Amino acid sequence: MKHPEGGTAAANPMASGSAADPTLSPMGQSRSVEPLHELVEPGQPRPDVAAPRSAAAVPPPPPAAKKPASSASGVFDDSTPLAREISDLARRRQALARETPVFPTATRVFTVANQKGGVGKTTTTVNLAAALARNGARVLVIDLDPQGNASTALGVEHRSDTASVYDVIINDSPIAEIMQKSPEFDALYCLPATIHLAGAEIELVSLVAREQRLRTALDTFLDESDEMFHYVFIDCPPSLGLLTINAFVAAREVLIPIQCEYYALEGLSQLLNNITLIEKHLNPSLSVSTILLTMYDSRTNLANQVADDVRKHFPKEVLQTLIPRSVRISEAPSYGQSVISYDPSSPGSISYLEAAAEIARRGAPA
Repeated sequence: MKHPEGGTAAANPMASGSAADPTLSPMGQSRSVEPLHELVEPGQPRPDVAAPRSAAAVPPPPPAAKKPASSASGVFDDSTPLAREISDLARRRQALARETPVFPTATRVFTVANQKGGVGKTTTTVNLAAALARNGARVLVIDLDPQGNASTALGVEHRSDTASVYDVIINDSPIAEIMQKSPEFDALYCLPATIHLAGAEIELVSLVAREQRLRTALDTFLDESDEMFHYVFIDCPPSLGLLTINAFVAAREVLIPIQCEYYALEGLSQLLNNITLIEKHLNPSLSVSTILLTMYDSRTNLANQVADDVRKHFPKEVLQTLIPRSVRISEAPSYGQSVISYDPSSPGSISYLEAAAEIARRGAPA
């Protein structure tokens, strides 16, 4: 069929079965498509734009993370147990940095004793000596234990052929010729022990003034020394034999480490009775000046009960500082070091530094 103007008539979209074109009018003429936004009545939402969510449906922004305060400001983050521990260590380090070293006017001689083994005698001796030497004091450690653990921890030679405290006690050798300087600190010295000391108990029995041998040698050394020693620590074996008696007679003060466990308390009364006997018959100037609680674990009720009991019975002697259980303290001797130089920032190191500062502040008993 021809269009009146000569063109071919457009096919009827309904008749062809094809989809109707929305742009074509019923007469087959094209029409313009109005923009979608113009078809929307004013004030009505546009279908091509997502409707804004209400304020209630919008989730609040996540809270800003709390920044730990810097140590310089003196304020610390205590939001978690780990943060509390770290901030506590930081506070303690700052307090130690502000501490002014105190040096005695006369040499203080300590015997570190407890007949129970494993309470931390050698560990306490070595680390207190290192802490005081780190602060500038001149310190001598006398290793009177045949095992020689204090000598090992201070990094000095103590093989069987090495001159040792055995030669001082049995052969009257001068201490100045036998002692060695520890590589840890320039002001830290050690009189080493060797395996020969194990037989000294028997050999002392037949010697004159057998209880006074170490005191005589030590007094002579301190009198003749060109430079004053501020502290002398004597590490005792875990027994109450003649070696320990020599240590009690040579000392002016007794430092007793007590492990925060029940067994450590059982032998304490016996030790105190022996000290009283020595004070009465051999060394009137001897006194128990310091008790240090070691291997403290704040997570256990037993440790807290033992600490409370000891403080109740010895309120003046017990230090406020507690020595915690610490892997670093146990690791240090395997490297020939004290924990003070092995890991200065560890909790164990800080605790021994605090204990040394407390001993220095207290001074010698009147």
